[in-house]
Amino acid sequence: MAKEISGFVKLQVKGGQANPAPPIGPALGSKGVNIMEFCKQFTARTQDKMGKVLPVVLTVYTDKSFDFVIKTPPAAVQLMEASKIQKGSKEPNRNKVGKVTWAQVEEIAKDKMADLNCFTVDSAMSMVAGTARSMGLTVEGERPNAQ
Repeated sequence: MAKEISGFVKLQVKGGQANPAPPIGPALGSKGVNIMEFCKQFTARTQDKMGKVLPVVLTVYTDKSFDFVIKTPPAAVQLMEASKIQKGSKEPNRNKVGKVTWAQVEEIAKDKMADLNCFTVDSAMSMVAGTARSMGLTVEGERPNAQ
């Protein structure tokens, strides 16, 4: 018999660094989840991605047990790493803060493909390029395989 789901919790946690301090503790405590058990499991599963921000979707069941799925890092975080900037522009339409190439956009799109709501790499590249523009980044070069 399947377990009955009591709710979902979405968090963004640095890989290998889960601790019961806010925001994790209060979010999980309100659902009745064993916070230390989550922290141990998350840290063990994300040792190889140390320090990267990782979205987590936690499924909480009525018997207070849980499962969680670790997603790929957000496109904005990957774009900041690729362009070597600290943060995006306050006015992205006026002030450009960095540049990325279409090759970098394609690499990020292929990495994020499992988590994006699209079927082709070309449409994933459009989504990532849109995120880059909204952060104040300029996408340089000629777009490959543009239709």
